[in-house]
Amino acid sequence: MLAGRKYRLEFDFGQRLFAERLGGICRSVWNTGLEQRREYRRRGGRLGYAEQCAQLADAKKDPYCAWLADAPAQVLQQILKDLDQACSRHGTWKVNWKSKTRWKPSFRFPTAKHIPVERINRRWGRVFLPKFGWVKFRMSRPLGGVVKSATVSLDGRHWFISFLVEDGLAQAELDQHVHAERKAGVDRGVVTAAVTSDGEFFDRRHATADGVSSWVSPPVAKKDRTSDPGYLTRGEAERYLRLQRRLARSVKGSRRRKVIIGRLGEIMRRVRWRRGDFNAQAAHRLTRDYGVVILEDLKTTNMTSAARPKPDPDHPGAFLPSGRAAKSGLNKAILDKGWYGLEVALRSKARYTGTVIADVPAPYTSQTCPAPACGVVDGKSRKSQALFSCTTCGHTEHADIVGAKNTLVRYQAAGPAVSGRGDSSGSVKRQAPRSTARAASAARAAA
Repeated sequence: MLAGRKYRLEFDFGQRLFAERLGGICRSVWNTGLEQRREYRRRGGRLGYAEQCAQLADAKKDPYCAWLADAPAQVLQQILKDLDQACSRHGTWKVNWKSKTRWKPSFRFPTAKHIPVERINRRWGRVFLPKFGWVKFRMSRPLGGVVKSATVSLDGRHWFISFLVEDGLAQAELDQHVHAERKAGVDRGVVTAAVTSDGEFFDRRHATADGVSSWVSPPVAKKDRTSDPGYLTRGEAERYLRLQRRLARSVKGSRRRKVIIGRLGEIMRRVRWRRGDFNAQAAHRLTRDYGVVILEDLKTTNMTSAARPKPDPDHPGAFLPSGRAAKSGLNKAILDKGWYGLEVALRSKARYTGTVIADVPAPYTSQTCPAPACGVVDGKSRKSQALFSCTTCGHTEHADIVGAKNTLVRYQAAGPAVSGRGDSSGSVKRQAPRSTARAASAARAAA
């Protein structure tokens, strides 16, 4: 199977300058190629990858475009190939430009024979990159396979290289989980990152040397940022607030503003790494202990979209209250917990354990009573963010556990069991029956 390995590069001064220049060339080729495709579409024609590669070779001979020859040919061809795939998948008009200020420079070397890798000692390795020469990198873990390609990218102040390796493991050998009979529903929340139907809470606040979960729910924090900094330490949270105030007082386009933005980005880079580490550990625990993991089919992109303004019909040019501030806070809470990142980590880990990752549409999971003889849906049963108390039968439980249990029940009520993992990503789509509440009640009664 294919796997990724990421390491930090140690460019010298000349290599760093060339990497920044190469990133600018790749951005220019992408934007020019996208503009060409759009212009062809305006005229009713189409432009393909082969024709653009031929035009790129001709452009290198033009004295005004001689700077294109500074970049390795395979890197520029890969940019055009990525553009062709993006336009085929999303459409020419939906592909975005690569902005100089927002885009992170990156480029790919697709041919393995052009990027030999050698190990220098226990801590360091080196890779030969075309037109760069030999570059050292911190070999924090073995490659564990045969290198297929390499991608160089900039993250903050440092450059990193990501190897795509073939680890030599066959997919068919990992199709059977050791605990295939064990199933768990997982509820993702804004206070606790994930909760299983067995009552196990996965959250950053539970991260210790022994794991990232606990059987006790984390305390509900206050609404201020310093009391619950998430993936930041308390010192980093206070420093982040100070930098935001300095950013508000700085002049746009000034050197001071760029320095502040760089420091803010350095803090958020640590947050991204900690979130990714938490998701990887949580995914490892879930795929190791359960043969089937059921998630709610949540559209994270739609759930984190901004609230639309509501025009006031009585006052042209004015707008009615739309709850934009509250929706913004909810969006930040969802994105901070990393719902989609946990799902991606689960599907990646499931390839090696044989776990089935199932998606089920589960509406009103936190408002449905999980008691076997009840199953009443009532929004008033959700007393608070953490407390569920059924208004009919009086069943009381943690609201997140209730949501996880209902997700598991609706998976069991959706139809016959699916053998295998569905696809190479380890996912299975389950369609809920039309009468979801009735089927869920029947499943509870059978249990």
